[in-house]
Amino acid sequence: MQEQNSVVLKIRSVYNSLTNAEKKVADYVLENSEEVLYSSITELAEKINVGETTIIRFCRHIGLTGFQDFKLNIAKETTSPETSIHENITFSDTIDVLLQKITTENTMAISNTTKMLLVSELEKAVEEIIKANKIEIYGVGASGYTVLDAKYKFMRLGLNVDANLDPHIQAISAVNLKEGDVAIGISFSGSTKDTVETCKLAKEAGAKVICITNYARSPITAVADIVLLTSAKETPLRSGALTSKIAQLHILDILYTCIAVKMKDKAVQNLNKTAKAVLDKLY
Repeated sequence: MQEQNSVVLKIRSVYNSLTNAEKKVADYVLENSEEVLYSSITELAEKINVGETTIIRFCRHIGLTGFQDFKLNIAKETTSPETSIHENITFSDTIDVLLQKITTENTMAISNTTKMLLVSELEKAVEEIIKANKIEIYGVGASGYTVLDAKYKFMRLGLNVDANLDPHIQAISAVNLKEGDVAIGISFSGSTKDTVETCKLAKEAGAKVICITNYARSPITAVADIVLLTSAKETPLRSGALTSKIAQLHILDILYTCIAVKMKDKAVQNLNKTAKAVLDKLY
């Protein structure tokens, strides 16, 4: 279909004016457009053996604002109208089929995330959070709501924790951290500018940085001291899908439980105290 060729046509129309490095990006994209959808900018740069800035320049050369805009256009053009809501679902699927497909996908996200999660990294994260003087959790967009859930869980344990969804407040928070504090950045793509930049500020201020992301090779992992990986498939058209959030929440639940077990009696006391504090909020 004509729409499907728009990005391809743009690439071919400017191909001769591209630098040699940009042509390498163009050649790879033309041959592997679907693979690009599930790659971070860092992973793609490594596969092509070019710098991340080359990929950004290439995207702008074809009239797009950057890599995420490029992925969004590729997603639109490689997805049929039948599967535009979800790559595994069609408009003709019945409710019982939808039920099975979504359940299978979410179950797989939890299973694959468990396989990706390194016990050594989890242990380090637990230790850093327990001994932290202060914990700040950062995320925006869909990941921002995961951040709020993390704050709620850690508050129940009596930890000194806060979370803000405003990037400006996050930046102010990050520069006020110091050695002995912990910053947790949550970003599915690992390429969310606000979250990555905030984590950089936190690290420069002396805090330990933990990240929860889907991509082992992404800008946020280059900043983080400890990396906790999810494993869920998400295209730009499905950004913020519950599958990716379920994977993030699975890691948080494991992290929370490990911390509670490590804290032992103190965790029990704090859980009882916080439960009692909201008891009269229920009928």
